[in-house]
Amino acid sequence: MLFNILLYLGIALIGVVLILIGWFIKDRIDRLRKATAEEQAKAILEAANKATDDLKKEKLYDVREEHLKLKTKLEGDFEKKRAELSKLERTVRDKEYSLNQKITDQDRKAKELKQLELQMQSRTQKFEAEKTQLQAKQEEAVDKLEEIAKMSREEGLRRLRDMLIERAKLDSVELIKEIRDRARIQANREAKELIVQAIQRSAADHSTETTVTVVNIPNDEIKGRIIGREGRNIRAFEAASGVEIVIDDTPEAVTLSSFDPFRREVARLALEQLISDGRIHPARIEEIVKKSEKDLEERIIEIGEETAMDEGVDGLHPELIRNLGRLRYRTSYGQNVLKHSIEVSRLTALMAVELNLDSKLAARAGLLHDIGKAIDRNTEGTHTELGMELARRYRESKVVQNAIASHHEDVEATSLISCLVQAADAISGSRPGARRDSLEGYVKRLEKLEELANGFTGVSKTFALQAGREIRVMVEHNKVSDAQAEQLSLDIASRVQEELEYPGQIKVTVIREFRSVEFAR
Repeated sequence: MLFNILLYLGIALIGVVLILIGWFIKDRIDRLRKATAEEQAKAILEAANKATDDLKKEKLYDVREEHLKLKTKLEGDFEKKRAELSKLERTVRDKEYSLNQKITDQDRKAKELKQLELQMQSRTQKFEAEKTQLQAKQEEAVDKLEEIAKMSREEGLRRLRDMLIERAKLDSVELIKEIRDRARIQANREAKELIVQAIQRSAADHSTETTVTVVNIPNDEIKGRIIGREGRNIRAFEAASGVEIVIDDTPEAVTLSSFDPFRREVARLALEQLISDGRIHPARIEEIVKKSEKDLEERIIEIGEETAMDEGVDGLHPELIRNLGRLRYRTSYGQNVLKHSIEVSRLTALMAVELNLDSKLAARAGLLHDIGKAIDRNTEGTHTELGMELARRYRESKVVQNAIASHHEDVEATSLISCLVQAADAISGSRPGARRDSLEGYVKRLEKLEELANGFTGVSKTFALQAGREIRVMVEHNKVSDAQAEQLSLDIASRVQEELEYPGQIKVTVIREFRSVEFAR
């Protein structure tokens, strides 16, 4: 029992000692932590103070630098303003000096004007006196004239006035005719110079389009594969492409014949691909023809974009670009329509530059003037109407629309650019070699041209010249006057436009000649 009590007391004493030791250790650790924290705080504070001092020095340096820059800039501005002020002062002094000179000159001129007024007054008085004397003498002469002529003054004045009016009418008619002839000669000369310059600056080679395309083949054995067993391949190809294949004895060549350049080009691409691929049978032929059509449609867009870029015509609607590319596979009298449009665009732009007009707008109008020919042939309407509708639909300018509609004079030209497009279209179509015309059609056209002109009253002879580009009409002088001759040329030109079809333009020249013959015996 006592042992247990002592044991418990010992344990309790040991616990108290341990508690005291733990408290002492904790107190010691707290003191060490506090001292460490104070030292760290002191170090941080010193570092902060140092950083603050460095920042103050840096900011002070920046402020001084900024102040120096600002001071330098203000001094420069001040010097600049002072120089401007000095210049302005010199200008004011110069203007003041000039003004003083003008005032001095004005005073001098005022004195001279005063002297002139005095001289004028003196001369006026003298003139009045002489006028009074002249009137008196005139009255005396008129009285004597009335006595001699036995005619009153009023009647004489009336007759004199009538004579002067009649003479003035004759003089005015002659003067008007002279001015008109001179203006026509000058205008023709300048127009010819302008057109010649444009033609010379846009000289181009011409070749007429044909209706056949020759496709080279590696060897003559391919011809048999193209024909196929019992001709099934060639029939399938012609049915799919709409182009006739001509296979003859020509070595290593096959001819494609069609009046449609687009179909002929599709057939050429398809045939070349079939030959390269080696698999030639009806199913493959239909597949390749469709693929060639799709490829050519994509190529058409590229051609339209390249053409617009080359001619400097930007901002065209994609549909207009597509139709422009289609012109590559359209022909007119054997002339490629796209090449014709490019030439018209360049000629129109060159002439517009000479006349100080908008050359870009002129090039645009010339390039699009035949855009209606790209539309499907089954569409109703002339190519000018279809082209104008395209331009209107895709918001081309009024000038471009009028140039398209009027380049064959179907409607009236409302701008100078429209007139230039007409001239450029005629130039491009009438160049030697530009268009193809058969001999039979050429002869018939000349005969019809002369027959048409001979049908007018007063015509004695007609001559078709310049390969049908000009017709000269000789008239009888006693039946046709000068004014009637001018009207006759207009009437013949109108009939030719209405009844004949021809490339380019035809010049109508009416000649009225009067000959007076006498013999000296």
